[in-house]
Amino acid sequence: MKKIFIALIVLLSFSSCKTPEARKPVTISSGSFIDESVERNKKLNEKEYDLIQNIIKENPETNFIASQNGFWYYYNTKIEDSLATPIFGDLVNFNYDVKDLKGKTIYSQEELKTKTYAMDQEELFSGLREGLKLMKTGETVTFLFPSQKAYGYYGDENKIGNNIPIICTVTINSITQKETN
Repeated sequence: MKKIFIALIVLLSFSSCKTPEARKPVTISSGSFIDESVERNKKLNEKEYDLIQNIIKENPETNFIASQNGFWYYYNTKIEDSLATPIFGDLVNFNYDVKDLKGKTIYSQEELKTKTYAMDQEELFSGLREGLKLMKTGETVTFLFPSQKAYGYYGDENKIGNNIPIICTVTINSITQKETN
């Protein structure tokens, strides 16, 4: 009886040291959500591209430039001298407005007020951040931003809804170069 008791204790001690097994996943993802999202975004991009191309076609007298960053722009005022464009850390003082693609004002320059932005060191929607890098002091440029370069899926949670392409007219008042120590 004593041997059976000892064998039972030994058996229980070995079986209680077993580590728990990892739980198997309940469902297996097929990737269909991602595929649907990709298709939805492709259709949205095509639609916005077509809207912007229509604006360009309706204004043949305007010299639109396609940027390498996925938006279009033209110069209202271009400075031909060798002034510098802003680089990382420079302070850019500018004014801008925001309109929808039909030209209806969403935010006026008065509402947005003059901004001073530390280049690439503060929050600013990607299209405007990239657009400022193309400009010099005294220039005014009009940008046509598809929604993914503007406020994207979430909008600005105020006047700009989700997936809204916009037009911004931007004037750089000054560029203060970052002090190097």
